Amino acid sequence: MAPATPVFTLPIEPSGSIICTQPVQNIYLLTFESLPDNRMTPAFCQAFRLALDIIDHKFPRGVVVTTSSVAKFYSNGLDYESAIKTEGFFEESLYPLWRRLLTYPMPTVALINGHAFAAGLMTAMHHDYRVMNPHKGFLCLNELDFGAPLKPPMASIFRQKLPRPDTYRTMVLESKRFNALEALKEGIIDGLGGWEECRGFVEEMKLVSRGQSGVYGRLKEEMWRESVALLDMGERGEEEESVRRAAVREEIGVRALRGVQEWENRVGVGRTKL
Repeated sequence: MAPATPVFTLPIEPSGSIICTQPVQNIYLLTFESLPDNRMTPAFCQAFRLALDIIDHKFPRGVVVTTSSVAKFYSNGLDYESAIKTEGFFEESLYPLWRRLLTYPMPTVALINGHAFAAGLMTAMHHDYRVMNPHKGFLCLNELDFGAPLKPPMASIFRQKLPRPDTYRTMVLESKRFNALEALKEGIIDGLGGWEECRGFVEEMKLVSRGQSGVYGRLKEEMWRESVALLDMGERGEEEESVRRAAVREEIGVRALRGVQEWENRVGVGRTKL
């Protein structure tokens, strides 16, 4: 990673930090470290969002690149048990960070140096672009493996941004681990490499100038309106939708059981055993 003097540093309790450097004019590099694997705790999310706010309000328009100084991980996602037990975590910490990234008024690039799993991958997807280390790390939605349903904003970002529905299916229903080459082929990421390649990508795409007109964030807000709306609804909207879906599932289950019972009555119970 390019050495540069920190522009500012923010703590991530209890012992981590986010360091902002400017290795190239108007390219702001946010490097986070929250050992052991950059879990997306309330402190992590709030420090990340504050860093974005500081750049937005105190520095000239440019490009924000985010990465990790933990060699093995970009982010290993949520501390799931803690997240679901922490009141207000999604509405006050995680969703505001994702919305800020998704509608940020200048280009954002996730420089994925290692593994990005579950909410770590979701966070990368809320950036405009993704460049990944070709030698290390996997991208994976592993909610299937630990029995966690996807919340609406979590599913929406992949539904909107992945170019192919079969890639989305493989991600969600097979928990496939994509290496960098596979991720590039499937359109999950936009380029391969480390800092130098990421800088070259920014320059080639002329990203530094993209936010200058003042409408960059508003354009993204309209592009990703489904995800933005779900993030804005938060837990309240999710609870209402969850209740509705549960009622529908129950109705389908009752109807299905009734149909099976009627079928058994027609053919005889003894003949239905396999």
